[in-house]
Amino acid sequence: MLYHLFDYLNEADGWWRLFGYISFRASAAIILSLIITILFGKRIINILRRLQVGETVRDLGLEGQKQKEGTPTMGGVIIIMAILIPCLLFAKLDNIYILLMILATIWMGIIGFADDYIKVFRKNKDGLRGKFKVMGQVVLGLIIGVVMFCSNEVVVRVDVETAEEFNYEVVGEKFDVVNPRNIRDTIEMVYVNTMLTNVPFMKDNEINYSKWLWFLGDNAPKWAWIIFIPIVIFIVTAVSNAANLTDGIDGLATGVSAIIGATLGILAYVSGNTITADYLNILFIPDSAELVIFAACFLGACIGFLWYNSFPAQIFMGDTGSLTIGGIIACLAILIRKELLIPLLCGIFVAENLSVMLQVAYFKYTKKKYGEGRRIFLMSPLHHHYQKKGIHEAKIVTRFWIIGILLAVLTIVTLKMR
Repeated sequence: MLYHLFDYLNEADGWWRLFGYISFRASAAIILSLIITILFGKRIINILRRLQVGETVRDLGLEGQKQKEGTPTMGGVIIIMAILIPCLLFAKLDNIYILLMILATIWMGIIGFADDYIKVFRKNKDGLRGKFKVMGQVVLGLIIGVVMFCSNEVVVRVDVETAEEFNYEVVGEKFDVVNPRNIRDTIEMVYVNTMLTNVPFMKDNEINYSKWLWFLGDNAPKWAWIIFIPIVIFIVTAVSNAANLTDGIDGLATGVSAIIGATLGILAYVSGNTITADYLNILFIPDSAELVIFAACFLGACIGFLWYNSFPAQIFMGDTGSLTIGGIIACLAILIRKELLIPLLCGIFVAENLSVMLQVAYFKYTKKKYGEGRRIFLMSPLHHHYQKKGIHEAKIVTRFWIIGILLAVLTIVTLKMR
């Protein structure tokens, strides 16, 4: 809102010209997110306490676990509020990427809120039925996938020869760009609507999903949705559920998500800046730099929430928060076409998810074979395994954060590792 207001005032000189810069708006957004979470967080915690919205803790034999009984949950509303308010104020609200991220935030927030509401107020520990939860995630992935495939506002820049060779759908007129390898030359470029994405560790650094439909010939780009949309649905579902599993001890999911959000903000900036995109030889995605504002809101909300969620936690985010931050991370990575970096960047989420899958699968296999189920880990998800080994949860969280930072750095390094 403020961007459009000050954009109108830009016809005259004034300090409001700062709103034309992404760096200024991102800085303002992260500051406002922090202020919202810290100032309003305590009030929301008190409201939740009065409503007796407390966490019900099952006795799993973990140290300090029962002390958390009654701690207010559903704190994800703080995160959602701290994301949406600065985003609505500082982002371009006519930007397709911003609109999709706002939709993803609200959509996943509603699913998570419904799950928490059933657990807390209906006293049903199972919460929202799994099939409805997955259905909501699938619908969000479907919306993101269809819009990216069909909208002419979601484009990437390629050279004319590539567009003609692969029969890409061209959007707009041809234009010249300075060759980054020889500034004396220019390259004729066009914007295309196609399912190109960046691939780490490959020389060309990009792949089109339509290549997997090579047998369709020139019609392959028109049918790329058969592969692309299911992949988007899988990523949204997997990452949101993995974030939900990671939210098991104080500050873990929040801190890891902040690291991932900061990294995605950097990737959004380089992907939306023609100079850095050319230098790094990655896809230039017009208008995607606006996602830096959203990433800044997300980062500020996560860091601010840590004020109350770090050990010992005064509030838990609940599924309202964990499903939302997972959905946001997945959608943000997909929109900047870095979804294939998720296994590396979200390595903590992947490890937590795999630990549960391996534990369940191995237990069932050994029970069927030996008549008694056996375990790989002392307990899953993975963070509980280390708790069972006697490591304090604050130390576990700190070490997972360190690993998350390492994975984030490696993710950025992949931009030049080919």
